[in-house]
Amino acid sequence: MADPSRFRCLSPSFDCRRFNDEGVPTQTSVEQKQVEESVIKCYNHFKTSLDVFPDVPFLERETHEQFLIKGLHGLSSSYECLDSSRPWLCYWILHSLELLEVPITEERALQIAKFLGKCQDPEGGFGGGPMQFPHLAPTYAAVNALCILANITEKAFDVLDREKLYKFLMRMKTSEGAFKMHQDGEVDIRGVYCALSVARLTNIMTKELTLNTAEFITRCQTYEGGFAGYPGLEAHGGYTFCGIAALVLLGHTERCDLRSLLRWTANRQTQLEGGFQGRTNKLVDGCYSFWQGATFPIIHMIMCTDDDDQSLSAERWMFNQEALQEYILICCQHVHGGLIDKPGKARDHYHTCYCLSGLSVAQHFVGGSLSNDIILGNPQNNLRPVQPVYNISLDSVMMAQKHFGSMKLPCENESLTS
Repeated sequence: MADPSRFRCLSPSFDCRRFNDEGVPTQTSVEQKQVEESVIKCYNHFKTSLDVFPDVPFLERETHEQFLIKGLHGLSSSYECLDSSRPWLCYWILHSLELLEVPITEERALQIAKFLGKCQDPEGGFGGGPMQFPHLAPTYAAVNALCILANITEKAFDVLDREKLYKFLMRMKTSEGAFKMHQDGEVDIRGVYCALSVARLTNIMTKELTLNTAEFITRCQTYEGGFAGYPGLEAHGGYTFCGIAALVLLGHTERCDLRSLLRWTANRQTQLEGGFQGRTNKLVDGCYSFWQGATFPIIHMIMCTDDDDQSLSAERWMFNQEALQEYILICCQHVHGGLIDKPGKARDHYHTCYCLSGLSVAQHFVGGSLSNDIILGNPQNNLRPVQPVYNISLDSVMMAQKHFGSMKLPCENESLTS
């Protein structure tokens, strides 16, 4: 019989982690307790399974692969409510498959690249589907997807028009240093991250493109330490990732209050569930396994540049990696494949992608020349390491750098050095 004491969720003191409303119930506290009950049921079921199968928790690779491949075959058809998110579907599925190390044929890769080419607007940027207006979010997804496909065939990059992409980014740029998501659209920190990520991957980053952008990002950091979507709003996990990742892409991480950011992000890991919440006093959600989880390697990387900082671990990130793995593997796997937000929720490709990305972050520590893996459960749970700033594999990032790195800018400005 396996020793259950190696799992946090089965420790004798685990029940003490329940939320205490101090006798003053609110709608928020009631919902929190309901989620905790559903999570505890999962952990109790896991304990029963552990008596029979000592190598659990087990990542159900085959069922997840089937779910993802089925979605991949339907990319060119209508998705109704997701009809304007088809480049996202490409990215979510392809990235999940690369983390699981599921091979795709060159023929299939070229078919997907061709479809993404149909989503590219004649004036630059990508829309949510063929003949849809260009938007920064699907542009980010399309470029990431093409980087993944380029690992299979470099011809995937042939569909990308860098010159028009740059012109599209410049049209989205605002005088305050931010970016509109689309023409006459909303302005928030997501647009900044999406624009800078695709610009860096395709080597079209210029001083003109990034003018005042670091200042805008800095204004989005809140008194709590996280980043809001826009100055003066509430800190949020997704926006926080976008903010700190964008500062890394700009090379201006000195503008961030790093210790305040670390404190806020660490406090978002829930005590009982083990996963992350997106905001203060909100419910756990599997997708924040990446949005919050990936912030730690980025913070670690920044802090490592300070030679005088002796507080950094040389073995692990600054959050409970085992607890996050427990939550994802025990509470977020759908019985028919795919991963979910929390117990009782439906599966989808979005949560599958970000749960797997967060699981990869929790498994792999890389600090300088030291690599230390923490694989909970079966050794086959090991996923491919993810590059946290872009959320694609390191190989995919390197492929983009190799392909676009020697190309000149499609404008008169000179590229910023990496």
